[in-house]
Amino acid sequence: MDSVRSIWYPSGMIRSLIRQFLNDEPSKTEASEDRLPLTVCVLLMEMASADEEVAPEERQQVTDAMRRRFNLSASDAEELINLSRAERSASNDLFRFTRLVNDTCTANQKREIMEEVWRVVYADGILDSHEDFLIHRLAKLLNLSHPMLIEAKMKVLDAVRGNDQGR
Repeated sequence: MDSVRSIWYPSGMIRSLIRQFLNDEPSKTEASEDRLPLTVCVLLMEMASADEEVAPEERQQVTDAMRRRFNLSASDAEELINLSRAERSASNDLFRFTRLVNDTCTANQKREIMEEVWRVVYADGILDSHEDFLIHRLAKLLNLSHPMLIEAKMKVLDAVRGNDQGR
């Protein structure tokens, strides 16, 4: 499976990443891949807050995704979530974030990111109309076809349904 870049981000590196993003614009010499964890976190938190509130299950799903995808500790994932919220509120739109994903990730990696987005959507068991609108907008910004979006959705729904049946 072609995973989103999975690396060890020691606490010092997360803090360095945070300092970089507190500046208005990262320098051209910074590697785009180094900004990927924050970018993915922004997209996941944007989805979590699409319906104007972040359910505890949604926030936990974002934390779990960041830990799993980027090998972060729980505290580093929380720090990244807090930074992502500040970063998103300082931005006018999602294009800056989706552009970095488009420049850095393969189609399979973008599909995997979209699966994480769907996991956030279904973390609270409800697909809200705002979430539905935003997920289609994200797919378009990430240059994902509608079939790829639905494939990611069905994969997540199958896993959710499997977990519900196992209870």
